[in-house]
Amino acid sequence: MTRLRPDPRALRLRRMTAGQAGRVRLVPAALADRAGQVSPSGRLRRDPRAERQRLLVPGLARARLVRDGRAGTGGSASPVQETRSQVIRIDDPQCLVMVVPDLPDGRPGRLDRQVMGAARLLADAWKGAVVLCCPASLDSAAYTDFAQAGADRVVPLPLDPTDPERSVAAIGDAVARFTPRTVLFGESTDGGDMARRVAVATGRSFMGDVEVLNPRNAIRPIMARRSEQVASTLPGIMALSPDRVAPYGGNAHEARVTGMDGDDRQSPVHGGGRIRVAPPQPGDPATMALAEAPFVVSAGNGVTDFDMFQQMVSALHASPGGSRMVCDAGLLPREMQVGASGTVLDAICYVAMGISGAPQHLQGLGRVEHVVAVNTDLHAAMVERAGLAIIADAQLVMPALLDVLRNGTEE
Repeated sequence: MTRLRPDPRALRLRRMTAGQAGRVRLVPAALADRAGQVSPSGRLRRDPRAERQRLLVPGLARARLVRDGRAGTGGSASPVQETRSQVIRIDDPQCLVMVVPDLPDGRPGRLDRQVMGAARLLADAWKGAVVLCCPASLDSAAYTDFAQAGADRVVPLPLDPTDPERSVAAIGDAVARFTPRTVLFGESTDGGDMARRVAVATGRSFMGDVEVLNPRNAIRPIMARRSEQVASTLPGIMALSPDRVAPYGGNAHEARVTGMDGDDRQSPVHGGGRIRVAPPQPGDPATMALAEAPFVVSAGNGVTDFDMFQQMVSALHASPGGSRMVCDAGLLPREMQVGASGTVLDAICYVAMGISGAPQHLQGLGRVEHVVAVNTDLHAAMVERAGLAIIADAQLVMPALLDVLRNGTEE
């Protein structure tokens, strides 16, 4: 056996460098091979631009630094982005979990995403796949939302919200075709009614108002919430109560379109039923209570032209709101105040025009899903909370937005 015999004197001479007053200094071994980056005094020469580039997270519109140095170089995608770009495909599932969402306005709502998260939880535990039933008239953007929500298969059906009997017949055919282990609905006005109709039509066991759901059991309150009913074997159809399971937040799934015969998008067409449900009539957003409004636009100290603000809110078909400072000044009525001392929102989208984001105002955002901030301060708390930020003067953004809404121009 032979091995290299190092020369300790040569190694010591290699690490020596001249110091002040002729004193000998030893450079660390890790820097010995970087002679071009070491000053004559033995100190490492640092390139601040290169170090900042190394800490930058690539692919983001706003610069973000990761101080632990794990962001990688700015020219290549980070491991997190590469992981998120992968689409999960399940070709041979051991079972199926079916989901029938409400899809308000043709898109998955908050409760729909929670039901999808519950279905994903069960399917992953059972090594299965999630099958989602939806109306056949949806556009391609909805299928992208289904993939992000965790759907493996998407079955377009002739569902009609105004004809519940026809929808029940179509869902019953899908249940008979795919034989899922369980079918999940949302415990909403429409979803709860549809779940009970499908349970009667298919003869499957049913449990509503489910508040605890896992692969082992399901629990719901009974006797005015004084007791609980536990199902150790999951029923064939369940209706999940809101805010009981977190939405799915992993990589997108395939969302493969599958028809009733397994290949095409065509499904059996059923005749009309005996019951007709009138479509809901939307309320006036200008007079709607803020606690019930789905789309709210608020004004802060950055807004001075409230006539233009009201015009913009009307053009957006949104409900107007305001910060505490604006309401204290009498520029907007007190019932429009958003915040802990005003109204706590439960909206889908919230636009903050010229609001910096005081703590009490941020508490009023509640469970708002999408926040858009317009502010001149890049480091404002509202900008940090927002999913989309416009760093500009709100007085300049409002007329530009009005011009786009009225004329369709983007100049």
